[in-house]
Amino acid sequence: MNVLLLAPQPFFEERGTPIAVKWVAENLAAEGHAVDLLTFPFGRDVEIPGVRILRADRPFGVRRVPIGFSFAKVRCDAHLYRAARRLLRETRYDVIHACEEAVFFACPLARRARAKLVYDMDSSMADQMMEKWRWLRAFRLFLEGAERFALRRADVVLPVCQALADKAHRLAPGARTVLLRDMAIETPPVPPETDDLRRAFGIAGTLALYVGNLEHYQGIDLLLDGFAAARAPDLALVIIGGREDDIARYRARAAELGLSDRVHFAGPRPLDRLMYYLEQADILVSPRLRGVNTPMKVYSYLLAGRALIATNIESHAQALDDTCARLVAPEPEAFAVALRELAAAPEERARLGAAARARAHARHSRDAYRGALREAYALLASPQA
Repeated sequence: MNVLLLAPQPFFEERGTPIAVKWVAENLAAEGHAVDLLTFPFGRDVEIPGVRILRADRPFGVRRVPIGFSFAKVRCDAHLYRAARRLLRETRYDVIHACEEAVFFACPLARRARAKLVYDMDSSMADQMMEKWRWLRAFRLFLEGAERFALRRADVVLPVCQALADKAHRLAPGARTVLLRDMAIETPPVPPETDDLRRAFGIAGTLALYVGNLEHYQGIDLLLDGFAAARAPDLALVIIGGREDDIARYRARAAELGLSDRVHFAGPRPLDRLMYYLEQADILVSPRLRGVNTPMKVYSYLLAGRALIATNIESHAQALDDTCARLVAPEPEAFAVALRELAAAPEERARLGAAARARAHARHSRDAYRGALREAYALLASPQA
């Protein structure tokens, strides 16, 4: 099939959604589909065999697109729509595979082009907007009505997690869904110059590690307060990721808590070395405060085979349970107890780590991902779609 993949994000960047888009493109091409990936005019150029990467024009005055919903993103979406419309006049596509909000303008485009429509549901746009601007909750019926419209018109919906699948069926009971869980990020052999965290920061005891951006919803304040309350002098914390301004703010917060000698900020690190860093840790942490879709990094955490502490919110609980992780209330004291107990219990850390790795191999392997994508595209060829 000829596939037009609409990706309303900077591409490529080493963060969740662009990584997921890259996986979709790679695996569709590997299945023999011809893929045109149309994306924003921002991001790093990458080579993907069998995939042609095209970029929409840059809106005047827009120099970057931040994570999450923004008016800069809306302006880029408008340019993406115009570029998609031009492409559809020039090329015959069998499928329009629309990620996130691109589905809203892909609905009329697919109908006009007589193409099948796949809705890649990486998040709920209604929920995302209401989380960012609480006043929008007064317009919940309108926002969810727009999602319902897209869900009903898509030939196949690909929710990234069970909570999104449940929402899709609630809004559009007849929607045909295939759960497309993210893969664990398997990284290549580590180059010899890659740094050793223990040596770099002088860590002799137990090492806890967080990897990700430092946006408020990630719960770094909760993590630092919990770490301080744990009162475990042999436990050190390394935080990988974040922009310079976020790192400076949280470094100051760590100093206020008297943690400067045990909390270390490593800054961003290359994605292709992620597993190497994760496997250096004794404990991996995900203190996220809210959200529905499971963070992609959780699957790599599982694959690393290390003890995992995560907040007991829907985002985590649909992928984790007490057999493979320590789920705790999103409160500093609860996090402190888990940190203190696991720091003192190497056998329990080993048990949780082994269970985590087994779950990653069973549910989040490349074979499982490709199988789900293959199932979704087989549905497009059936008479019902």
